[in-house]
Amino acid sequence: MSEDTAPGEDAITRALEATLFAAEDPMTPEQLSAHLGGMAMGDVREGLAALADHYATRGVHLVERGGRWHFETASDLAHLLRREKEQVRRLSRAATEVLAIIAYHEPVSRAEIESIRGVQTSAGTLDVLLEAGWIRLAGRREVPGRPVIYATTPAFLDHFGLASRRDLPGIDELRAAGLLDPVDEAMNAAMHFDPDEPEAEDAD
Repeated sequence: MSEDTAPGEDAITRALEATLFAAEDPMTPEQLSAHLGGMAMGDVREGLAALADHYATRGVHLVERGGRWHFETASDLAHLLRREKEQVRRLSRAATEVLAIIAYHEPVSRAEIESIRGVQTSAGTLDVLLEAGWIRLAGRREVPGRPVIYATTPAFLDHFGLASRRDLPGIDELRAAGLLDPVDEAMNAAMHFDPDEPEAEDAD
């Protein structure tokens, strides 16, 4: 697609554009293909790439987060739409530590989280993250007791502007940005956690 060609001039990109614009939630290429009557996956991916390129310099962007595509306001214009109100929910230090550990080492059990932090993790802390939609139950560990394991969600990636977990910053980047305080020790522990170590018995 040339710079002078709008996506609307192509039937495939028009269909993808309309579907994503009307969708309530981000969609995967597979969902888009099924919704559009079994459109070839190659056409879907090519159309998405063309749309993303077309919208790259506009007021809204087409972005991929965790394998799902949706439109969002261009980051440099977000201040025009931001409402001046106090954030209702602020994560506690414990919740921030737990979220960081899950993000860097998912899937992890509550016992593994406690092993990293060195303190017990209350069910309430995990509930806050579950209610926020940033973590999810990802099954059970196949060990005695079969403890529940947790992983992050596409909403977590979207909130923090990440395309995938591969985009999570390293410790040096976080320190340089001044984002480690007050959870630097927990983050360092999380980054160096060895998931192959024997798991402690889960409190649940």
